[in-house]
Amino acid sequence: MFSKIFSYGLVGLKGLKIDVEVDTILGLPRYDIVGLPDAVVKESGQRVRSAIKNSGFKFPNNKVIVNLAPANIKKVGAIYDLPIAIAILESMGEVKKSRISSFVIMGELGLDGEVRAINGVLPALISARQEGYTNFIIPKANEKEASYIDGINVYTFNSLADVVAFLNGTVDVSPVQKAEWKSETNENINEDFARVKGQKIAKRAIEIAVSGGHNILMVGPPGAGKTMIARCIPSIMPDLTFDEALEVTKIHSIAGELDLSKGVISSRPFRSPHHTASTVALAGGGKDAKPGEVSLASNGVLFLDELPEYSRTTLETLRQPLEDGEITISRASGTFDYPANFMLVASMNPCPCGNFGSKDAVCTCSPTQIQNYLKKISGPLLDRIDLKIDVERVKFLELTSKELEEPSSEIKKRVDRARQIQNERFKGTKIHTNAKMNSKMINEFCKLDDESEQLMKMAFDKFHISARGYTRILKVARTIADLAGSQNIEANHIAEALAYRNIDKFQL
Repeated sequence: MFSKIFSYGLVGLKGLKIDVEVDTILGLPRYDIVGLPDAVVKESGQRVRSAIKNSGFKFPNNKVIVNLAPANIKKVGAIYDLPIAIAILESMGEVKKSRISSFVIMGELGLDGEVRAINGVLPALISARQEGYTNFIIPKANEKEASYIDGINVYTFNSLADVVAFLNGTVDVSPVQKAEWKSETNENINEDFARVKGQKIAKRAIEIAVSGGHNILMVGPPGAGKTMIARCIPSIMPDLTFDEALEVTKIHSIAGELDLSKGVISSRPFRSPHHTASTVALAGGGKDAKPGEVSLASNGVLFLDELPEYSRTTLETLRQPLEDGEITISRASGTFDYPANFMLVASMNPCPCGNFGSKDAVCTCSPTQIQNYLKKISGPLLDRIDLKIDVERVKFLELTSKELEEPSSEIKKRVDRARQIQNERFKGTKIHTNAKMNSKMINEFCKLDDESEQLMKMAFDKFHISARGYTRILKVARTIADLAGSQNIEANHIAEALAYRNIDKFQL
């Protein structure tokens, strides 16, 4: 007999409706699955057979053909185990046909019939809702993840037997209760700028970078506090909005990094991959084209410590996402677009020994060694970094001072005010920060008076600033003006933005 169940797979961040068709026909006992399945899907036969038998049902003693349609899309993962099992049981009369057609079913099966958690539930549910589906059966372990989506009825189960009983109407199960989403507060963050002694220039630059979503590079000797400063950034980041949280959760769900006990990401990501990370780990890809660190850091921070230690090839993959806010991964199985709207925070030593340019230590590196070290970072990549600052070692008197440093909570208030100005400025668009302004917005919101324009012209001619560098200086100046509460960009805002380009050192 023939049976069909609706399920959902994933192509990148988008869900795709998959028809799970099962036909049990006369013939020697055999299980065949077609429809471009990957190795995990092909192995479903063994899991489904054992799960059905160990749940107290009989597996067909004849030929079973499973088709996953559309046939030209590659099917990945164990998400189809449960719908295949239900389709087989329905074809044998164990499940009522009238109930099945109204549900989208997803889930992995254990050999004992347990319904196990799957990746990508959130994007699959959202895509299915957009296509008009409202009733879903998913694993109990994914309950929290599904509880934040309005307008649908989600039923969760721990076992195949429970699913069958529900579909047959012998047990009554209530849909998952909707949860109220709440952004994580600063009390949950361990690092605070109150613990950072001195470093006033660095703190000011970080405040500007976070306020406008700008990329920043810190250069300084070992032990100057670059990493500690970077670790404090989450404490001043603006709270996530619900839409941002859903986007971040989608990415983490697909990557299998979502905390199922929480169900949704409630604070901005802070990703810090080791410098041995491969190009695939950073950009994404692999056999199943999974999102990489640049996507997992979307709507948050990507921190690259010891920047020159990363391979040059790996770093060059950052150029597209830094410019476009997304990354395109092309594989034989298809082309996938993932969000990569992150704020890059990087740190590095000025030379291999770390003391080049230091006022209180001697550099032991030769000019060739210094040049080769700095050449690991290309000019085009540096040109995409808005602020570049020197971080000097803290003086003894600063380190032992009893004077209280400004806490993150006070800095965050200023950041929030600047972000609110930007939200009003870009209302009705998909842009939320000055760093993402397009050329039309720059012409509208970054107008210069005569004094500011003269200063920019002088710097442009003297330091051979690129067109990209010019626009990024304007964006930073706009953020500085927002922090100052100024409607117009003034000459002192341009001067400060120019200083953060650190043009002399990087020759940009």
